[in-house]
Amino acid sequence: MIRIIDCGSQLTQNIARRIREHGVFSTIVPFNSSLKAIMEGNPDGIIISGGQFSVYGKGAPLYAREILDLKIPILGICYGQQSIAFHLGGKVESTPQREYGQNKIILQKPSRLFNGLPQESKVWMSHGDIVSQVPPDFEITAISEGKHIAAMQGSRERANIYAVQFHPEVDHTEYGRNILGNFLEICNAKKDWSTENFVPKIIANIRETVGNKKVIGGMSGGVDSSTASVLLAKAIGDNYTPILINNGLLRKGEAEEVLRTLTPYVKSIKYIDATDRFLKKLEGISSPDEKRKIIGKEFIKVFQEAASGIEAEYLMQGTLYPDVIESVPVYGCSSKIKLHHNVGGLPEKMGLKLIEPFRDLFKDEVRQIGEKLGLPKELVWRHPFPGPGLAVRIIGDVTKEKLDILREADTICVQELKARGIYYNISQAFAVLTNASSVGVMGDEGNYQYVIALRAVTTNDFMTADWYDFKKEDLGAIATRIINEVKGVNRIVYDITQKPPATIEWE
Repeated sequence: MIRIIDCGSQLTQNIARRIREHGVFSTIVPFNSSLKAIMEGNPDGIIISGGQFSVYGKGAPLYAREILDLKIPILGICYGQQSIAFHLGGKVESTPQREYGQNKIILQKPSRLFNGLPQESKVWMSHGDIVSQVPPDFEITAISEGKHIAAMQGSRERANIYAVQFHPEVDHTEYGRNILGNFLEICNAKKDWSTENFVPKIIANIRETVGNKKVIGGMSGGVDSSTASVLLAKAIGDNYTPILINNGLLRKGEAEEVLRTLTPYVKSIKYIDATDRFLKKLEGISSPDEKRKIIGKEFIKVFQEAASGIEAEYLMQGTLYPDVIESVPVYGCSSKIKLHHNVGGLPEKMGLKLIEPFRDLFKDEVRQIGEKLGLPKELVWRHPFPGPGLAVRIIGDVTKEKLDILREADTICVQELKARGIYYNISQAFAVLTNASSVGVMGDEGNYQYVIALRAVTTNDFMTADWYDFKKEDLGAIATRIINEVKGVNRIVYDITQKPPATIEWE
């Protein structure tokens, strides 16, 4: 197992995922964790993450220096390299020649960390500070194009410590996976982590925890709640009741599709159509964060009512490992970009204990479990859908008319992607109903109708994303069908913004 010390980087989760891809389990702890917490479970190695801070800044996330006296392998990444230098007597300085984005490193000395790499390779950097002088008993193993120290490693008493100024955990670093793989070899870490071994453990744990008690859970049709529901049904049968709430903000035919797909696996689904309640609450509301709050609050009320006749003692939630990490209130963690729809208040309000079968897993690992359970590909690899649904894909207030327009446009988009064999090449695609209208002409008549924006991105981790480069005929076919078939729309635009600077969703 590898322990990752989080110093506030938005890429820390990427490190954990990359390590698990190599078959080694990894966990993340905050930078201010005690030495005892960091060493719990006897990790084979430690990785210190990047972060947006300067080691000299007020409130900089500086972990305990004694961590660097441990004799297990340690790898510092970006801010991790700078903090190692700072703690051990090197020099860190701000530089006017900042390095952001694609760069190149040139190896200077042999290092086990760079086994199998060419002398020059492309890397991804994001920093304003640099290590200008390595600590005693350290040597420079790579430099950047700008002649900055790109990697260093210790010798003698510090021979277990390695550090790089770039980010091996992102796809933009050419040999990033190789570097992390080399570090695992240095750690002599056992590659015995797989989701296949995890499923029997989850089922056994559920049975042991729950016994003959009843469990309820929210089912959205997404891969997390669907896969968790199938596991609960396998573990405790009819003692598990998932509740599917139609808030009127789902995609076209979505509730019916979820019921049809999951009923063979989970027999006791309880379905509630609360469309009118949600739409009434959303009348006249334009703020995306206000929409989220209203939807979350109403969801809790409807869920409580639906569960009132079930004598449950446990609530199943599809919590993932990123949710657990992001909920830790540690100064220095990445900034909150937007409010998320959550039902975190449910257990306290209803006096229930939690069952969270996936709290140690990432989404791609849940997908692997879904495949092993035999769930249909269209469910397992379905594009992500926001908790507040179409409410946050309508810019401005939400009305039945707007929902109907967006549902039709979104359905056409997905149908065409599947028909052209490109749906699974895209990580997420959807339509947005903008709050703009434009002049158009159909036949011989002018009109003034809505503008639909299409969004399609490719990404491996959803931390960064690029817009999908459609063939002209594919994008044109989607636009033509929407214009011809969706009444009230006369213009289609395509969003070609990367993440960052934009988010994937519009709201």
